[in-house]
Amino acid sequence: MVGKNATESGGDETLDLFLKIGLDERTAKNTVANNKVTANLTAVIHEAAVIDGCDRTVGNLLYSVATKFPTNALVHRPTLLKYITSLKIKIPAQLEAAFLFLTTIASDNLKIDDFEAACGVGVEVSEEDIEKSVDEIFEENKAVILEQRYRTNVGELFAHVRKKQPWADPKVVKKIIDTNLYSLLGERTAADNEKPVKKKKEKPVKAEEKSVLVETAPEKPTEEEINPFLIFPSPDQNFKVHTEIYFSDRPVLRACNSKEILDKHLKVTGGKVHTRFPPEPNGYLHIGHAKAMFVDFGLAKERGGGCYLRFDDTNPEAEKKEYIDHIEEIVGWMGWEPFKITYTSDYFQELYELAVELIRRGHAYVDHQVGSCLDTHDFHLVDNNSLCMFQTPDEIKEYREKKMNSPWRDRPIEESLKLFDDMKKGLLEEGKATLRMKQDMQSDNFNMYDLIAYRIKFTPHPHAGDKWCIYPSYDYAHCIVDSLENITHSLCTLEFETRRASYYWLLDALGLYQPYVWEYSRLNITNTVMSKRKLNRLVTEKWVDGWDDPRLMTLAGLRRRGVTSTSINAFVRGIGITRSDNSLIRLNRLEYHIREELNKTAPRAMVVLNPLKVVITNMDAAVMDLDAKKWPDAPADDASSFYKVPFSKVVYIEQSDFRLKDSKDYYGLAPGKSVLLRYAFPIKCTEVILGDDNETVHEIRAEYDPSKKSKPKGVLHWVSESSPGANPLKVEVRLFDKLFNSENPAELDDWLSDLNPHSKVVIADAYTVPSIKNAAVGDSFQFERLGYFVVDPDSSPEKLVFNRTVTLRDSYGKQGK
Repeated sequence: MVGKNATESGGDETLDLFLKIGLDERTAKNTVANNKVTANLTAVIHEAAVIDGCDRTVGNLLYSVATKFPTNALVHRPTLLKYITSLKIKIPAQLEAAFLFLTTIASDNLKIDDFEAACGVGVEVSEEDIEKSVDEIFEENKAVILEQRYRTNVGELFAHVRKKQPWADPKVVKKIIDTNLYSLLGERTAADNEKPVKKKKEKPVKAEEKSVLVETAPEKPTEEEINPFLIFPSPDQNFKVHTEIYFSDRPVLRACNSKEILDKHLKVTGGKVHTRFPPEPNGYLHIGHAKAMFVDFGLAKERGGGCYLRFDDTNPEAEKKEYIDHIEEIVGWMGWEPFKITYTSDYFQELYELAVELIRRGHAYVDHQVGSCLDTHDFHLVDNNSLCMFQTPDEIKEYREKKMNSPWRDRPIEESLKLFDDMKKGLLEEGKATLRMKQDMQSDNFNMYDLIAYRIKFTPHPHAGDKWCIYPSYDYAHCIVDSLENITHSLCTLEFETRRASYYWLLDALGLYQPYVWEYSRLNITNTVMSKRKLNRLVTEKWVDGWDDPRLMTLAGLRRRGVTSTSINAFVRGIGITRSDNSLIRLNRLEYHIREELNKTAPRAMVVLNPLKVVITNMDAAVMDLDAKKWPDAPADDASSFYKVPFSKVVYIEQSDFRLKDSKDYYGLAPGKSVLLRYAFPIKCTEVILGDDNETVHEIRAEYDPSKKSKPKGVLHWVSESSPGANPLKVEVRLFDKLFNSENPAELDDWLSDLNPHSKVVIADAYTVPSIKNAAVGDSFQFERLGYFVVDPDSSPEKLVFNRTVTLRDSYGKQGK
């Protein structure tokens, strides 16, 4: 092909191949841009013997196999492809059922009859059968469909049909649903195309009406919701093919354990599940780590095994004792108990010895493409007899982009052994040499580009001391320590999926036991950032008040904000353990679980943030002690469920609860209008005292109704003087909101400009009831009508400080979980 290099030519050939199987041009081009998917799909096409093309329906199913096929069942992929190309499996629902079935069986235990039954092979659903099911569903939902007309959620109707006819052709189902909608509703009208008008908020049900309401039974949770760990295989199944590693110069490696290696592993573990939670001690843990803990510790606990807390401390420059102590504390706070606490540095000697063995086997070499900022042709004496020329960063970049081997890749084994020993002894300067794994520079997976195993750092280690001046990389140490600790399930998030090949390559090269590697979607939440680099910048540049700032999604910040570990774990459990990695979880979903927890555990209290003085003119100077409820449904005879509030001639309400001009939709106080002071009496505004500007309300005069005969609609919270002339108890209240304005600030180039300037509002002199005077740090309350609040560590005997955990408003609960 004239005018194009080999890479472009290869790209065009691959694109043509993908178009031949019926992929649309956009999908095909996006696939070519993804090396991993390209490799998988190319292998699937060749394995299915459709390199000359196939029907588009078959091609789409092959694409799903390439992107979704469970890697622990690769041995069964050829069988599945035969079913697809022979059209025995021809719809996505059958394919999903096949994936699920194949993940639950051993590699040598595929029973064809069971497989075909699970996938609906041979089941033909006629158009008449589909019509009958659709008619039944339309009859069941007729009233709703007539009300919503063409705004009816067709997806829900489709789901109902699938429950009745799981193997029905989705195209036929869609056609029949559309036909039935038209038959029932007729042509679309102009009204059908208008945006729906929001309904007015319904008034709350009166207390006397509540008893006649019939509670709807909650939907029965699915088996996966009850136990999200069902997807993981047992340790004795760890003989299957873990992954296929594609090489440019040799056959595919199907990484798996031999029977001998697996038996040795099971003898050590007793067949129990062993997982590990391996944080780097270079920062504080965030809510994404809460999901990792739930998966790692949760699986081990559910299967009666153990989870290591392993500090991945391979970079001494970034690690601190502060972070180590914090991680250990937070793991306990989250409710998890480690099986053992270990450090990657505990294994530095074993890792070094295995690196020497890797060199001896011809799988590693000492390299000088180290990426340090050196002048071109910088020469350095590495021993008495040899000179090495170092390369500039630009030269190194060119080597990687052009997939060129390092000039030192084929140096003699003995020379690499000698140089590696010199590295260990500190005879080579920092940045002058690395140990690289001899993997495959021509691979489609850049994580097989001869990754670095060791580098020189003359930095004392916080745990290992000054014994070492060479340190292993994550890519080298992680998988080996997993193996040395006999981890059964090495669980990580999807961004590590491309590292799976190098993980198994190294264990195979050293003949070590291979754990299961299982990737799941990372936790991404709206209106925040969760990369350690960005979090570190927010802290070090003082955009926030430290790692435990309540606006951050660090677990320390959430704890200080008053979020409980049980609500975080409930939130994580509700999300599930999936491989869907393209969505943000809305912040209000977390807030829903926080409210669910605090509604049961946080006693009520009254606090006025911005006080407006109300003088009750028809009351004498005496102070009454009234009963207020800590809990809304407190029985009248349970004294512990009530607290005392003083009620006197001078009370304070929120400034926002008074207006000079009344309106029908306003339930606060206004001139001549009455409201009920919660737990007390109705009051009526009789006079307004204005400031010098004749606009600012300075004081309200009112009369109270001691008989409580008047029944105003509005109910206000309030705080009273505890004795004549004495101000109520003053507290500081900090109102926290979303840290960023955008849902996904991490995508923005100038993400710091998206910080919400109103994410923290401090009210220095709020008024509260005396009953919370002795509250301790960490105590939570529901401030009536305001939200849930927690006592902050900044509190002192002179003044309590409260952080708002979450508002009372719950948008997620109304949408459904």
